[in-house]
Amino acid sequence: MRRAVLTVSSLIAACWALSACGDAAPEAAPTSAPPVSAAAAEPAEPRAQLAARAAAAKDLRQVALYTFKSPKRPDRRVTVTRALDGTWRVDVPGGAHSGAVDIALVFTGGALHQCALAAGNHPYSGCVKVPGALPGKADVKVQHLITDWQNMLTDRRLALAVADAAPLPGARGKCYAVESSAASLKLPLDAGIYCYEADGTLTAAKVAFGTLLLEGTPGLAPPSVSLPGPVVPGQPLPLTAPPSPKPSASASASPSAKP
Repeated sequence: MRRAVLTVSSLIAACWALSACGDAAPEAAPTSAPPVSAAAAEPAEPRAQLAARAAAAKDLRQVALYTFKSPKRPDRRVTVTRALDGTWRVDVPGGAHSGAVDIALVFTGGALHQCALAAGNHPYSGCVKVPGALPGKADVKVQHLITDWQNMLTDRRLALAVADAAPLPGARGKCYAVESSAASLKLPLDAGIYCYEADGTLTAAKVAFGTLLLEGTPGLAPPSVSLPGPVVPGQPLPLTAPPSPKPSASASASPSAKP
């Protein structure tokens, strides 16, 4: 028994001499790995850069205000609302009847609507459901910048020539000049200059129908958009006001004088 006790005591002493039995080799201090960038490197080719930014734009949900400059018209403020549920609305002051009627283009319920807004010479609101695309005579075109033209900018099969462009005055992000790469082919979107932030926010565009310039920073998107008026029968209001009816010959003739 005494021999066993001495043996255990000897083992304990040996452990302390070896720095607490099993801990002779200290743990290595953890090293921090170099940070890995979460953002992928941007492509070098202008067309690929534009396609990446247009692709990001399709996922944005925000409310953005733009100054809209168009020939022979005063500057207007266009409001673009892209809701969380994928519905959208574009308000265009003076968008119909040669500037006499304010309109909103609204996509909700799986359909496009052109809505006349109550203002000025048009004291009531009403929305016409548009089967398919707007007819050319009623197409103000602003909405294409946030809808189908984004798809075209990402389509590598389309005959597009894209080059870096000098920034439009007041525009943020990067600007790209877009035109047809085949002189014989007409583009399904306007040639011009398109400016985007890296997150896909359209900051400016200079195209055939006018120039848009983003005002400030876009705001938070609403859950959804709704129609600003009841759905009414009829056709979309045209861009140009119809001519005033001419008075008939019988109405314009002066009554004959009695003797």
